[in-house]
Amino acid sequence: MEARAYLKNARIAPRKVQIVLDLIRGKDTETAMAILQHTPKSACEYLEKLLKSAIANAENNFGMDRDNLYISECFVCPGPIMKRIMPRAQGRAFRILKRTSHVTLAVKEKE
Repeated sequence: MEARAYLKNARIAPRKVQIVLDLIRGKDTETAMAILQHTPKSACEYLEKLLKSAIANAENNFGMDRDNLYISECFVCPGPIMKRIMPRAQGRAFRILKRTSHVTLAVKEKE
């Protein structure tokens, strides 16, 4: 049995989130929380909140023990891209792509 939490349309590029997800994949939840709190990346704020949500889902919905949880699965997918225009020299316009992410985090109990 596993509990999942989803974060949709987060305003951060997927490649920035992927760096932090690689740090916490497979770790127990207490270690993962400590890593997220002490890593100076902007994605850590999103992921810390998401991890707390997954832990709460496991406790309340499935009756799992909080101390035996570990991160069984975590991945990021690209979300919709907002396209913006940046004025440049001599009347030109360059496109700016503001990327978004869909993050999925699942926790399981150790056996």
